[in-house]
Amino acid sequence: MKILGFLLGVAAAAILAAVPVAACTGITVKAQNGAVVHARTMEFGMDLHSQVLIIPRGYAMTAIGPDDKPGLKWKAKYAAVGMDAFGLTAVADGMNEKGLAAGMFYLPGFAGYQKVTSADQDKCLAPLDVPVWMLTNFASVAEVKAALLKVKVWPASLAQLGSDPLPVHYIVTDKQGNCLVVEYVGGKLHMYDNPLGVITNSPTFDWHLTNLRNYVNLSSNNVPQLKLKGLTLYPTGQGSGMAGLPGDVTPPSRLIRAVAFTQAALPAPNGEEAVMSALRLLNSFFISKGMAREWKNGKEHYDITEWMDACDLKNLKFYFATYDNLTPKVVDMNKLDLDATELQRIPITSGPRFKDVTGLVK
Repeated sequence: MKILGFLLGVAAAAILAAVPVAACTGITVKAQNGAVVHARTMEFGMDLHSQVLIIPRGYAMTAIGPDDKPGLKWKAKYAAVGMDAFGLTAVADGMNEKGLAAGMFYLPGFAGYQKVTSADQDKCLAPLDVPVWMLTNFASVAEVKAALLKVKVWPASLAQLGSDPLPVHYIVTDKQGNCLVVEYVGGKLHMYDNPLGVITNSPTFDWHLTNLRNYVNLSSNNVPQLKLKGLTLYPTGQGSGMAGLPGDVTPPSRLIRAVAFTQAALPAPNGEEAVMSALRLLNSFFISKGMAREWKNGKEHYDITEWMDACDLKNLKFYFATYDNLTPKVVDMNKLDLDATELQRIPITSGPRFKDVTGLVK
């Protein structure tokens, strides 16, 4: 009965989660030459109006604090680049000049932030502030771990999404391949080392790790034929080792696929090939219009994959593709003015959807 109660609670959390829903998937791909690629999809039920945001060194930042007052203030120690949302000075996913990546993922029904008092005002971060704070201050996962103990993340809402606190958790990856999942549940900070480098959404990350035990039979190797009382049974085709792999778009199923696919992928020789591998793997999680939808208050809501990105933490290149244009584009941090005095943005909707190659006929 306790198990049934937990499952019903998970279902209720999913059903009651505030619209828009989100179904993002994050992965990590490591190359043979040491390059580490942090990559993810961004699914959402409304247009985030994302652009590539470039934050220079020394830029003054102020977090959102309780009671309409400023929270933590700092100047960017490191320059950062990533995808913003709604034109805010915030990064939903991105990287910095030291090869640290960070991203936020929805955790509806489970996220519960820290209680704060007036004495905490100058060390408060809103949930939306956390990734940009990480990227502009720290160079490694170890530094992030230590710093998280010194700040408070309070239940702030995001006006564009309603009055409820923004329910998210975070993944952090550095160029050495260290990976961390950060969650605020029940008012407490939880940090999980994440050697698999994957993340999705609800439930909490420790539940997903336990759920992996249900799929220890999965393998990229085809199963051999089976002989039963003189009858030989052969697999019907390629992929028999992955029989039983869940194919739906719920967070538990996507995390299982993320582990299976990243572990099965052949090693990439370098960062560029690792980026290509990551983007091709993410195509397996692409959500088209109408694939995942629900009705609330007489309106139909559905997720789509608005964009996906890949951060090459060795070569400091930020790649992205969008729902309307799957041709990858790249922003090379090595070519940016990281000491600029102002924020800079790059539109993500540029370029043709299709390239006409008819004229190449020979």
